[in-house]
Amino acid sequence: MADKVRVSQVSKASKVTKEKSIVTSKSLRADAKQSQRPITKPVVKTETKPTGLTAKVFDMSGKSVGTVVLPKEIFGQTTNKQLLATAIRVYKTKSIKNTAHTKTRGEVRGGGKKPWRQKGTGNARAGSIRSPLWVGGGTTFGPRYREAKLTLPQKMRRKALIHALSQKAKDGDINIISNLEKISTKTKPVANLLKKLNAQKNTLLIISSKNDNVKLATRNIQSLTVEPVSNINAYQVLQNNNLLISKEALGKWIS
Repeated sequence: MADKVRVSQVSKASKVTKEKSIVTSKSLRADAKQSQRPITKPVVKTETKPTGLTAKVFDMSGKSVGTVVLPKEIFGQTTNKQLLATAIRVYKTKSIKNTAHTKTRGEVRGGGKKPWRQKGTGNARAGSIRSPLWVGGGTTFGPRYREAKLTLPQKMRRKALIHALSQKAKDGDINIISNLEKISTKTKPVANLLKKLNAQKNTLLIISSKNDNVKLATRNIQSLTVEPVSNINAYQVLQNNNLLISKEALGKWIS
């Protein structure tokens, strides 16, 4: 009986050790799996900032009063340099006035009669006193009037303007002015505004429509050009260093 009891105790002890070994192997496997899992960082909530291009808004005293989001469709496009180069070439060619015109020997008045006979006088033979070799004669290879006929399709003109505005927005050369079109006819407030904004070089001011007060207040400032929204083009935008847009004019683009 004692032998049987010992055998049963040994079998129970072996079972316990087997169970412990199974448990420990399972725990080791679980630990190994957990160690292979990627460590996930805790999610931290951040404040979302407004997306899109922004420009500073100034009042007539030159004080910053906030920012405004510029429409991406007009100010956020990728610049097409080839299109801008084509637009500039067309606008510059159209602005050149080829008014110089010289007369050839066939257009100069007089010289219908042969000066002297062909032979026997000892002089060089001559057929007309209006030859380019004579004083008062025609001009050879002189400048002639010609009309420039380069044109840009309407869709290309609009795209070129959008790309020019996008380039200015990318460079940070755009400022928005509030209450600009309600100013008086005095030049001093506009001059002080340009001085505070460091826009004393070539500057383009875009307004919503023709305004007599703005025209009178800015006509004595040589570095400032005023144009309504409907008249601007890509060449004007790129030609000027600074771009000032009234809040009313920007409202037309946003709407």
